[in-house]
Amino acid sequence: MIIRYALFEGEIHPGKEEEFRTFVRQRLVPLWTKFPGAEEIRVLDGTERDEGAPVYAMALAIRYPDMDAVNAALASDVRFESREVTGQLLQLFTGKVHHHVFSANEYPPATA
Repeated sequence: MIIRYALFEGEIHPGKEEEFRTFVRQRLVPLWTKFPGAEEIRVLDGTERDEGAPVYAMALAIRYPDMDAVNAALASDVRFESREVTGQLLQLFTGKVHHHVFSANEYPPATA
């Protein structure tokens, strides 16, 4: 399984936090959930971090079965549409967005 992250490194403009989160839920989530091949979409809102750690306002994690599915999603019309809408979101944000792709493994927690 593959997980592609979009990391929003930086800060939401002061006083714009709720507007930012509402924009994501109302305008971007409906697009992200249409990415072809996506098996799971998670939006993670930054709440706490270690002292001195960089600020991540948000992370988007989309799970795909394989890299072919990732590449199909990246080439899709809905992805390009979401990039345009994301440009509007960035007006509420100071920082940068970068992407990382991980090969994921799952392990069940130990039981006592």
